[in-house]
Amino acid sequence: MTQAAKPAAEQAWSPLYFLAALGAGGLTVTFFMYLMFWVPHPGQPVPVFEDILAYFTAAGPLGKGMVALALTGIAVFAALHIKLLVWNLRKLAEFKRSDAYARLHTTNAESQLKGVPLTLAMAVNVGFILGLVFVPGLWSVVEYLFPLAMIAFVAIGVFAFRLLGRFFGRILSEGGFDTHANTSFAQLLPAFALSMVAVGLAAPAALSTTPWVVATSLALATFFMVAATLIAAVMLTLAVVSMVQHGTAPEAAPTLMILVPIVTVLGIAWMRTSHGLHTTLDVHAQAGATFMTLTKFLALQVLFAGLGLLVMARQGYARRFLSAEGTRSAGSYALVCPGVALSVMLHFWVNKGLVASGLVAEFGVAYWAFTAPALALQVAMIALVWHLHRLHFAAPPEAQVASVPAE
Repeated sequence: MTQAAKPAAEQAWSPLYFLAALGAGGLTVTFFMYLMFWVPHPGQPVPVFEDILAYFTAAGPLGKGMVALALTGIAVFAALHIKLLVWNLRKLAEFKRSDAYARLHTTNAESQLKGVPLTLAMAVNVGFILGLVFVPGLWSVVEYLFPLAMIAFVAIGVFAFRLLGRFFGRILSEGGFDTHANTSFAQLLPAFALSMVAVGLAAPAALSTTPWVVATSLALATFFMVAATLIAAVMLTLAVVSMVQHGTAPEAAPTLMILVPIVTVLGIAWMRTSHGLHTTLDVHAQAGATFMTLTKFLALQVLFAGLGLLVMARQGYARRFLSAEGTRSAGSYALVCPGVALSVMLHFWVNKGLVASGLVAEFGVAYWAFTAPALALQVAMIALVWHLHRLHFAAPPEAQVASVPAE
């Protein structure tokens, strides 16, 4: 195959292609939401293989179809996630041997590397979902797995902080941060990575019955939640100052919606820590208060999603980067995460907010009316992933490729 006939992703790989694997992992989570909220799971906070099997056996055609669809979606997108993760790790190893890797560490685009720990943390979460739904008897040994999971997430967190330390160490000691090129929210990628570590570390707090495991989970998750929030606040401020002066870099416009997945991940981490406080430390959150907090999270997400879509429409992003004739941009995969995250947040808002507070009856007309946008977003993101995969991983007769800096 000649260089000209290679897929765009092969011709101009960048660390932003880790977002392709991340998006597939996120879609895995959207299918798990079906089982999480529609399959009864007495005895534990999440559905496991035995719950799913019992429900499938007793359910009617619609219930059986839902379970089959959920399990198929989880399996397909988990496989795609793993495939893309392995491919990206191989490309990263090649990239590290190039001069471009050294140059990357001298520019704002160094933040692209935070996509590596972000996707690795997602991989651990995907692995946990696969274990829950496909491995019989997992819950009987889950208390032994929680410490191992926390070790894995801490290792990924340390890796993320090492990358972050190199970046901040360079720009704070030597300078060189290009504020003129900081015309997007790409520098919030480290906050996204740390928030993904936080949500993973928060899982044992919600699921474990061992006090020391819950306490460790609460402490570690809180640390990473605070770190993610602090970095997001600082980088958001710096980016807005540059953007109002110089406008938004067209190829990086999707990053304007990066706060949507950050809020979803931190929101779930908050809910997990709240559940741990409730079950272990007897600190109780009222259903109405949870509903209002989730509503505020959702409002923040809708506002930033609207901002991103507005700027993208004004700049003609779809024509320039999503059409067959347009330029290929690895940053286009950043469009998947906001849609996936908003879908997941809507599921939590409906079930842990509206239903839990008694505002809406479970599985009634209003319930499905509020759930419909979550399902529509999921379908839209599946279509987007398929479209992006054709653009970036198919071998076109003539490829027009762009390497996009996260600046």
